[in-house]
Amino acid sequence: MALLTWSSKYSVGVQSLDAQHTTLFNILNELHDAMMKGQAQSVVGSLLTKLVSYTRSHFVAEEALMAAAKYPGLAMHRIKHHDLTKQVEDFAEKYKRGESTVNIQLMNFLRDWLTTHIEKEDKEYGPWLNKGLVR
Repeated sequence: MALLTWSSKYSVGVQSLDAQHTTLFNILNELHDAMMKGQAQSVVGSLLTKLVSYTRSHFVAEEALMAAAKYPGLAMHRIKHHDLTKQVEDFAEKYKRGESTVNIQLMNFLRDWLTTHIEKEDKEYGPWLNKGLVR
């Protein structure tokens, strides 16, 4: 069973960003599935690396669109992105060193952070970007 299911309630109205958010959902679902199956550390570790890498590139793309549209909430949004990236990177490093495990609490944190962030902060920029016809 998937940890997250994409639906229109998560749409920010910007096609490229909705596609990236869907990819983040898929990566979290892959990580959750691997955790539930007790797959080898190498599988979980590579999925964590994929999550960190994709999260970074998504945040860069999202922030670039906001900057191009002169979105007034960019500075605060950037701080939230930085904080999450740091948390996920720190966890991935601890995991690689064998100091932490992927568990349901981590999965729930990531799920809740992503869905709440999209539904609140990201939805705020949707109308602004669409006003500037960013797609």
